[in-house]
Amino acid sequence: MRVATDIGGTFTDLVYVNEDGEIGVAKSHTTPPNFEKGVIDVIEKSQIDQTAIQTFIHGTTVIINALTERKGVKTGLITTKGFRDVLEIARGNRPDLFNVRYKKPEPFVERYLRQEIDERLNYKGEVVSRLNKEQLKDIILYFQKENVEAIAVSYLHSYVNPVHEIETVKMIQELWPEVAVTASHDVTQEWREYERTNTAVLNSYVKPIAASYVNRLHTKLLENETHSQNYIMQSNGGTTTFSRAKQTPINMVESGPVAGIYGAAVLGEIIGEDNIIAFDIGGTTAKCSLINKGEVKVSTEYFIEKDERNAGYPIKVPVVDIVEIGNGGGSIAWIDDAGSLKVGPQSAGALPGPVAYGQGCTEPTTTDANLVTGRLSPDNFDYAVDLDKVKTAIKEKVADYFDLSVEEAALGIIRIANSNMLNALKLISIRKGHNPRDFSLVAFGGGGSMHAPALAKELGVKKVIVPVASPVFSAWGMLMTDLRHDYIQTYIKRLLQVDLKELNKEWNSLEAKSLTQFKEEDIDESRVIFSRYADIRYLGQEHTVKVPVPSGQWTEETILEVVNHFADLHEQHYTFKLEGTPAEIVNLHLTAFGRVMKPQLKKLSASSGSLEQALKETRQVYFEEVGWLETNIYHRQLLNKEVQISGPAIVEETSASTVLYPGQSLTVDEYGNLIIDTGGSENDATSNES
Repeated sequence: MRVATDIGGTFTDLVYVNEDGEIGVAKSHTTPPNFEKGVIDVIEKSQIDQTAIQTFIHGTTVIINALTERKGVKTGLITTKGFRDVLEIARGNRPDLFNVRYKKPEPFVERYLRQEIDERLNYKGEVVSRLNKEQLKDIILYFQKENVEAIAVSYLHSYVNPVHEIETVKMIQELWPEVAVTASHDVTQEWREYERTNTAVLNSYVKPIAASYVNRLHTKLLENETHSQNYIMQSNGGTTTFSRAKQTPINMVESGPVAGIYGAAVLGEIIGEDNIIAFDIGGTTAKCSLINKGEVKVSTEYFIEKDERNAGYPIKVPVVDIVEIGNGGGSIAWIDDAGSLKVGPQSAGALPGPVAYGQGCTEPTTTDANLVTGRLSPDNFDYAVDLDKVKTAIKEKVADYFDLSVEEAALGIIRIANSNMLNALKLISIRKGHNPRDFSLVAFGGGGSMHAPALAKELGVKKVIVPVASPVFSAWGMLMTDLRHDYIQTYIKRLLQVDLKELNKEWNSLEAKSLTQFKEEDIDESRVIFSRYADIRYLGQEHTVKVPVPSGQWTEETILEVVNHFADLHEQHYTFKLEGTPAEIVNLHLTAFGRVMKPQLKKLSASSGSLEQALKETRQVYFEEVGWLETNIYHRQLLNKEVQISGPAIVEETSASTVLYPGQSLTVDEYGNLIIDTGGSENDATSNES
């Protein structure tokens, strides 16, 4: 049996598949700060035989929470003499150019804990000045005196030659084996001194937190006689072992969200949809990503806490390209100083949760608004819902201020939330040169299917797909993943002048490194598949284009093929190409997959049941522009394949509701996915963007 669990801001999800290919799901409340308890709770709630679990895959928000809440450990930095302030200097490009009060991000390591050491390599990786080990001993003693719990080591040009970082880590482990230590070359071998140093620092900052959490979770699993192969979801869309995750936890920074994106790509491959917008609404956030021609975009240009006013913190590890905003079911509606209604980013979270939970929250949320407008039923909550209390919260906090009815205020909350989500969807589609009409929207998470039909129509997307197990789809995506490791090496060479023997040696070295790592994870060489990319730019440019390149030994013909492919991709990305201008490689990027057995989607069996049998009830639902409408409510589990439903209608399942607007229609495909025709017009996307 394969089991996947995913920790969200409000709920912890579980999906399992047994030997017969049957899929089961469960959902329980997230239990901060002891997140492992929520994992065990949801396993117990699923009632599966825990001793039968052979593969356990886990996605967690522990790392991103520790970073954004500043709950890591006291960290020290050792760096090359003269580079103590690289974290402070950061980059000169300011996101808020005309803000005279702009402040750079505060480094995660205070200056007194950033220590310099005599050592130096040149840009070729040749030793100019040897490591001063006597200085290193003094630094270690100083960090011990200051009660440092983790150390980051980042030396100039160590991405070319890590010899001094290796010596430093070895001495630290000999003199102080208890401290957590990260060498920058262990997390990234790309250039960019500031980004590489910051990544090493953040890895050390959360390393003890990650180790403690993974150890506690592993212990809990063993106590329940779960002797499985255990993996954790990484930000690149693949998995890694528990032991490896403890060494480089920064690779888990987007552990949970990316699984749903990858799952959407897998689902698209199964049902013949290459172009997909993956859209996930949870209790705290909404996340979206664009999948073009079946390819999930992965980049090392990732930041936390970056927005139009803040530069954020770079993390130079492979992360699926994803846009995330603070709008989910638990997002709080509030009125700003200018008298405008806002929704999020503040969230009621798992505790106390929305007003409907009855756990002490007095601020109305998106979930409360959906409840008042009839999109959600009080009968589907885990708690006894006091609807009058929910209405009172919306009345006092929103409706009275704008002199509206409670229903109008609730609809206003939903429309503001939808507007925020629409902006995020535009960021990953229209703003990047993609026409939304060429894509289908896969909606999942607890609130995805509730908001997606309205958003898709506004964006111009004609088809919405609500997958089976949509409330726990990120966990489902984990079941479909392979082990994955990315190896990125900065290698700056002009393409037409490159030494082919040396270049092939670099590729072979990366592949050998990956095979060694997979061997440590008990993955046979026959199950390893490689994909190669090169980050290439025109000479004199700053930005690069990631170009898929051939495997095997490169020849002169290969070089010409890569140059032509780069020119075409550059024109696609930037609308031009520079004929005759030399191109150069900046990074070599090897992606290695360790293939594992995955469950097969089962098709729905033939049934003679009628649509009337799936009808649960009829109730009043409040819609934009038309007001209250008598609306049919259906059990999703009782819908047969090829059944057709016309809006207005709602399809309910455990922990999710799909809202079908007037003029929209829904069919059920052979796998049980809900396929919605949104009724969007040819001009929706263009008119909304203008």
